[in-house]
Amino acid sequence: MTLTVPVLRDITEPNSLLAARLRTIFRQHNVLVLDIIASPGAGKTALLERTVAGLGRELRLRVIEGDPTTSIDAERIVAAGAPAVQINTGAGCHLEAGMIQAALDQLDLADADVVIIENVGNLMCPTGWDLGEDCKVVVASLPEGDDKPLKYPMAFATAQAAVINKVDLEPYIPARAARLRQNALTINPDLAVFEVSCQTGAGLAAWFDWIRTQLGRKRGSRPV
Repeated sequence: MTLTVPVLRDITEPNSLLAARLRTIFRQHNVLVLDIIASPGAGKTALLERTVAGLGRELRLRVIEGDPTTSIDAERIVAAGAPAVQINTGAGCHLEAGMIQAALDQLDLADADVVIIENVGNLMCPTGWDLGEDCKVVVASLPEGDDKPLKYPMAFATAQAAVINKVDLEPYIPARAARLRQNALTINPDLAVFEVSCQTGAGLAAWFDWIRTQLGRKRGSRPV
């Protein structure tokens, strides 16, 4: 005889409850929160550096950096001109709501418009953990292959936006930005997709406009 043991509670339920409280706090402060996920080397930090440079004089940006051991990425963000809080996860492959709550002790939300969370480099673990964010953004660099959405569908299915980075390398590699875009939209037709180069700056204006629009929607107004 086969016995079935019901799973009464999702293992992430405590995290989800705390994330809901964080979401309320962010809403009370009218702060837009973005959770950036990507595999290592896709260009998350470079995208944030460009974002700080492009929007830093217009919006008050704050960054929470997730990394197993170092503070290298947080140092890059501070050098670019935005305050950053480093979270080191050790062997952990993703950030959790409790880590974000602890990081908020070092951030003044009353003095912020946008909080950007750079998650640990991983396209699997972070997808199932709510951090209280308004939007998940998945970054996929073109040299990784245009089949990335097909290999990691949950990362794209749970995101609200996808950034295809390093499109300036397209002439030198077999992957194609158009195929990556189509594969991403096959997984999630509602994705906002941006083709950018953090090296040349191509396509970043549309990404900046999307952030403005999301902040405007959060605050119940037209795009800022």
